[in-house]
Order: sequence, then C-alpha cells, then structure tokens
Amino acid sequence: MRKVIDFVDVSPEGLESSPVADALAGLRANEARYYKNKYDHDFAVAPAADEPETLAYVTRVLAEERDIVIGSPPLEVTMFQVEDLRMAYVFYQSGLAINVMYGLEPGGKRAVGFKLSEGMDVPEELETRFKFARQKSKLAGVIRGSFFVIKGEY
Repeated sequence: MRKVIDFVDVSPEGLESSPVADALAGLRANEARYYKNKYDHDFAVAPAADEPETLAYVTRVLAEERDIVIGSPPLEVTMFQVEDLRMAYVFYQSGLAINVMYGLEPGGKRAVGFKLSEGMDVPEELETRFKFARQKSKLAGVIRGSFFVIKGEY
C-alpha cells in the first residue's frame, strides 16, 4: 500500500534499515515537496516488494542503457505521471535514490537521475562512471546528484 510522503514532518518510516535513514528520508521529502509545488502531485511510495514492476522498469533502464546493476537492496518505489512525464523512483538501503524521467511525447525529456543522501559514499557501481554535483536542501542537507540521458525506448 502506498503512503503519501509528508515534507513538513519528515519521517524515516520505511527507510529504517538504511544507515543514513534520516538523510534518505529528507531526500525523499525533498522530492515530495518538488512534485507538490510544481505539479500539485502527492508523492506516494510503496515498499519495493509491493510494486515489483516499478523496480523491474528502473532496473531494466539502468541495465540496457549503461550496464548498471545496483548492489544495494531497494526499500521503496513509486511510479506516476505528471503532465507528459512518466516518473519512476527507487530508494535504496545505501541512501541512493534513482529516478527515471521519461517524456511520453516524441523528443521529450528522458533521463536517469542519481541522488546520494548526505553521509553515504558514492556506490562502487557509479563511482568511476559519473561526477556528482552538490546542492543544498533544507530537508536533505547536502545532496550529490548526477544523471544521464536515455537513448532507448521504454
């Protein structure tokens, strides 16, 4: 069952097994605030085991586009559509959050984004392949992020 993420009273519920649970909860809340403010969309997540098709979709895009396999266990997922964008998110135990943004219109924006929670190391599978820029967030502290453009059709 999905739960809507509260970005006012941030809770690590569902992320407790992460060594950076509070920072990951802040990162998740940061995403929830963005979608509420920009699209008036309630960002709701489910345990990864409850929505295996979302995890499979993100896993497939990573594997087919860049031969990336994430070693950390997935904790929570979500997939939704806002305007002409299909968005999918996976929040991992390590503190990593991955999103797949897929524009539904031909020529639309299509990219995979990586965000690292404050306090976590860059995952080994991403370390030598991406440079991470820093941004500050009131909810998540310092977030490091990177992305790549999707070339295939999904």
